[in-house]
Amino acid sequence: MKDSTKIIKAGLNKRYAREKRFKFFGLCSIILSFAFLLILLSTIVGRGLPAFQQTYMKLDVTLDEETLGVTSNSSSKELFSAKYDKVIRNTLYDMFPNVSDRKEKRALRNIVSNSAAYDLRDKVIANPELLGTTQSYWFLAKDDVDVYMKGNIDRNLPESDRRIKDFQLVWIDRLIAEDRLEKRFNTVLFNAADSREPEQAGMRGAIMGSFLTMLVTLLLSFPVAVAAAAYLEEFAPQNNRWVDLIEVNINNLAAVPSIVFGLLGLAVFINFFGVPRSTPLIGGLVLSLMTLPTIIIASRAAIKAVPPSIKEAAIGMGASPVQTLFQHTLPLAMPGILTGTIIGMAQALGETAPLLMIGMVAFVAEVPGGIFDPATVMPVQIYLWSDSPERAFTERTSAAIMVLLAFLIVMNLIAIILRKKFERRW
Repeated sequence: MKDSTKIIKAGLNKRYAREKRFKFFGLCSIILSFAFLLILLSTIVGRGLPAFQQTYMKLDVTLDEETLGVTSNSSSKELFSAKYDKVIRNTLYDMFPNVSDRKEKRALRNIVSNSAAYDLRDKVIANPELLGTTQSYWFLAKDDVDVYMKGNIDRNLPESDRRIKDFQLVWIDRLIAEDRLEKRFNTVLFNAADSREPEQAGMRGAIMGSFLTMLVTLLLSFPVAVAAAAYLEEFAPQNNRWVDLIEVNINNLAAVPSIVFGLLGLAVFINFFGVPRSTPLIGGLVLSLMTLPTIIIASRAAIKAVPPSIKEAAIGMGASPVQTLFQHTLPLAMPGILTGTIIGMAQALGETAPLLMIGMVAFVAEVPGGIFDPATVMPVQIYLWSDSPERAFTERTSAAIMVLLAFLIVMNLIAIILRKKFERRW
């Protein structure tokens, strides 16, 4: 008897030891996952935060009519084509009269963004009375100056190892001493479209392109997916080979690599139907194909979760199967359907590969105004910026990732709120 008790206790001790080891390994895996997540987020945030600030330079520009080549009586067309870049150039030469070398003059012109001429043009066109006066304006500094002001260029390095030369450091020191350089919140990042110049590059075009693409995706995928789920769950004949084939294909499509949908969109929508490339319309069509299986599977699960007693009670009261579906089943299943839809849309928002196949990788310098305008999306914008050699694009890439993650977090948060608010316990 004692031997049996010892054997049982030994077995229990081994089982408890295995259980403790299992819990320990599970806890270690969770801690390790959180550690990697924190490292990833801290790296992205650390690199992206500087992009939310931008360096501006104060210039006292003299709007000389002779230099501009216009007069106060000039038309708007003439004012538009005036020589504003020459005014900016002369202002810099007047500020640093000792600069005479041709190479240094070219470097001097490059300490301020070439958008300064366009900003000055807009101000003059808006108020022609500025002609003949001297005005103080803040303009975007060039990306190298901005990177230096953010501490990402070490002036103690040898001159050959940094983009800013010694004579440029002298100019920057003087501008700082005269309070002509300051960092402000980077409104350009959210108000402008893409640009070849880092200091002028913004995300508004990509954000608008993502919004239009997601709108097309939602309008196409949601009604089709819900209708397909309702038919398969409520009306499709059981043990039918065609229905079984459709269900198998839906489940398989949910696991197909996203780039395959891009190839499908390229072959069918662009080459066969002639849909314009690089537009939110073609992007929405491709992403809706990719999102359909996810929404269908989630919708079927939500419809199946509705208790049969509710459907039987509705039919018993004289409601038709269609009335039962639209007046009872779908309203009760809608929280689960919306949750699956938002998760599918969040997945589509982060896709890049299928959109590269349909031409949405093109450089687009204008904010799209509709679904037929050339556009890009946030993941593709991140891909383009990450491939740029300029140091300023590195921080903008991380900032764009932060914005994209914020959108994804908000969408998943909405899904959680909807599930918690409308979820019912049966």
